[in-house]
Amino acid sequence: MAAMYFVLGAIALIFILYLARPKPDISGEEAKKLVKAGARLIDVRTAQEFSGGHLSGARNIPLHELGGRLEELGDRAATVVLYCQSGMRSGRAKKMLMAAGYENVRDLGSLARW
Repeated sequence: MAAMYFVLGAIALIFILYLARPKPDISGEEAKKLVKAGARLIDVRTAQEFSGGHLSGARNIPLHELGGRLEELGDRAATVVLYCQSGMRSGRAKKMLMAAGYENVRDLGSLARW
């Protein structure tokens, strides 16, 4: 009986974590239009991941360095488009930037969505 409750609890936890995951708020086509119009394209993956391939024109600011490198983003009213490998880090980066006063932050999510 205890094993059944454990399994049910584990399933419920997985479901809650799935629902709470960051979700992209922009399509690849929308991101391309914004970047073409001058938005900053930021890759929040590690430097090693970035060197393995990235979107043309993207600047690499790994998530773990983002808080200390905000000045590189410039004007807090400018549009920033974020992406990573799966969408998890870009979602976290969006929350960080919004909390720091950036007004126009868009989350592409996964690199594959481009």
